[in-house]
Amino acid sequence: MNEPVAPLLVLAWGNPSRGDDALGPMLAERLLAHAEAASLAGRVEVLTDFQLQVEHALDLLGRERVLFVDAALDLAEPFTVRPLQAARGGGIGSHALAPEAVLQVYEDLHGHAPPASTLLAIRASAFELGAAPSVQALKDLEQAVAWVCRWLTGELVTEEVPA
Repeated sequence: MNEPVAPLLVLAWGNPSRGDDALGPMLAERLLAHAEAASLAGRVEVLTDFQLQVEHALDLLGRERVLFVDAALDLAEPFTVRPLQAARGGGIGSHALAPEAVLQVYEDLHGHAPPASTLLAIRASAFELGAAPSVQALKDLEQAVAWVCRWLTGELVTEEVPA
């Protein structure tokens, strides 16, 4: 028998050994602690990986909302938030996918729209192998974590952009 699926999914990706690329997995770790402290157990599932892949479309089934989290270059703000829609592109057979492609795989598999999905991109600048995250990236991460904690409680809607 299948266990119930948490209505909220946070799917973060990045390489913990490549400087600021670790921001997604680092946010996931902080959220796990927050979810436990805020009694959100059973309401949110947090998954991490090195990159998005076709199989992640299966993780979306039964969710109400999904938050994709990654480090991103060339951001003026500490982080950005934008709603996502299913879209073809990026090569479904490739090794790594864009979040929009994961949503498209979900739609193709299940014949209906994926759950409401949002991309949280955290400002990053250094991705050197073996490097620690930059000081600025760690500051930006804390602001992103605060936003996600509000998103988890439903206090924020997807379209609300950080001030």
